[in-house]
Amino acid sequence: MSHTSYTVLTRDQIAERAAQDIPDGAYVNLGIGLPTKIAKYLPDDKDVFLHSENGLLAFGPPPAKGEEDPELINAGKEYVTMLDGGSFFHHGDSFAMMRGGHIDICVLGAFQVAANGDLANWSTGAPDAIPAVGGAMDLAVGAKKVFVMTNHTTKTGDPKIVSKLTYPVTGKNCVDRIYTDLCVIDVTDKGLAVTEMVDGLSFADLQALTGATLIDATNSK
Repeated sequence: MSHTSYTVLTRDQIAERAAQDIPDGAYVNLGIGLPTKIAKYLPDDKDVFLHSENGLLAFGPPPAKGEEDPELINAGKEYVTMLDGGSFFHHGDSFAMMRGGHIDICVLGAFQVAANGDLANWSTGAPDAIPAVGGAMDLAVGAKKVFVMTNHTTKTGDPKIVSKLTYPVTGKNCVDRIYTDLCVIDVTDKGLAVTEMVDGLSFADLQALTGATLIDATNSK
């Protein structure tokens, strides 16, 4: 979607940006949907151990076309590859890793994120909504850090970053960083600090698209 003065990031560009912040040696769970794209953009010079709640550890990017193995899929039923030393285990053991604080970072999608880091990502609460919490609640409280990847607004232009959640809660005070198609935001004790914006986007325009007060931290790096 192009605008007069700026162009929003694509889903792949959001994933590529988020991948840059995953440190060497991290154990990382990628949530279903947009976050799974991160696997394609992790640099070869980093050892990142990707975890999937259906019982995989140390899986790699998607396979080449024609080389898909139906027994190698992530929690989103997408084909993956396995890296040297990768392992398989019971679903219950996978959740024990999540609940036991053994995941360094989880990356989740979101319907809404509140100014205090509350997350809503499993249901809109609408009468016809299909709730799909999966392991998100376990990850939100079990992972050492929670990153969120999402479009900045809904398809109808409503803010997804809000003062308070209006959708059912996944986890409270759990989100550490938000990656959108417009910016990167750190959730801090002082509020939502914008550290990066797409070229050509003004802070005032970003604030107008956001349902919570933002702090301009783009010049404080």
